[in-house]
Amino acid sequence: MKILVTGAAGFIGFHTARQLLERGDTVVGLDNFNDYYDVALKEGRADLLAGYGNFSMVRLDLADRAGMEALFAEEKFDKVVNLAAQAGVRYSIENPHSYIDSNIVGFVNILEGCRHNDVKHLVYASSSSVYGANTTMPFSIHQNVDHPLALYGATKKANELFAHTYSNLYGLPTTGLRFFTVYGPYGRPDMALFLFTKNIIEGKPIDVFNYGKHKRDFTYVDDIVEGVVRTMDHTAEPNAEWDAATPDPGTSNAPYRIYNIGNQQPVELMDYIGAIEKTLGKTAEKNLLPLQPGDVPDTWADTEDLATDVGYQPSTPIEVGVKNFVEWYLAFYK
Repeated sequence: MKILVTGAAGFIGFHTARQLLERGDTVVGLDNFNDYYDVALKEGRADLLAGYGNFSMVRLDLADRAGMEALFAEEKFDKVVNLAAQAGVRYSIENPHSYIDSNIVGFVNILEGCRHNDVKHLVYASSSSVYGANTTMPFSIHQNVDHPLALYGATKKANELFAHTYSNLYGLPTTGLRFFTVYGPYGRPDMALFLFTKNIIEGKPIDVFNYGKHKRDFTYVDDIVEGVVRTMDHTAEPNAEWDAATPDPGTSNAPYRIYNIGNQQPVELMDYIGAIEKTLGKTAEKNLLPLQPGDVPDTWADTEDLATDVGYQPSTPIEVGVKNFVEWYLAFYK
């Protein structure tokens, strides 16, 4: 197949593109290489992908309507995996317009490209952030998600709504994946694991929000990618049992699906930090701070639907995943 992977120089996009390339698909990567974080890291990922003969990279912004229309018309993709977005809960408080450009305008350009060029399936990144003020654990796709706590989560909820509209109006199969705290090699520098590892190595204190009482469903990137690829191969179909009188938020009578994709085993933040300390053989100096605006105290993914439909089964323990990241970090940054 010919597959468009947006955000291919990003964390999850890079790993997804590499997995598809290694199984023999033709992949066109798209990224705008913005400077939200170290561009050298994005270039490093792109250089690795460039080593595959069945890969090409397009440097383009999702919000460039004319550029996106031309790309879709020329390439005629079979499927699209949209992993490009302006990421980060906290940054959305500082720079909301960036999220509208990438996550709203850019996503509509993706939908239009798929609609007009006979794309067989669109898989796109949503986020556990859509659960917002929900407190019922584990988080289920069958729960209402109308109370996001930050703009980032709101844009991801909007993506799900837009996708449903296109599935309903045009029969475009769409599947949204709500990622839960992804970590691993080539991760973003603004993510906790990266920040903690860097500061511990440099002997600097780490900021531990909510006094370390967070629980997160940390999910290793290889497990995430396995779920993304399996989902892409399993084209969304209408739910024949969907009832408008008691609507199920996770499915539809249109070819539309939502799935959680997580580890299904929440870990306390202090235990996560402990795994880093153990791998590095150093103890972190911790600044214990209150919960930050926009953050949720706990996340926990109910992945039963994804397991039933595509056989998703995460298999990487925290200790192994953290060790893999730290070894990558030490090698990459020498």
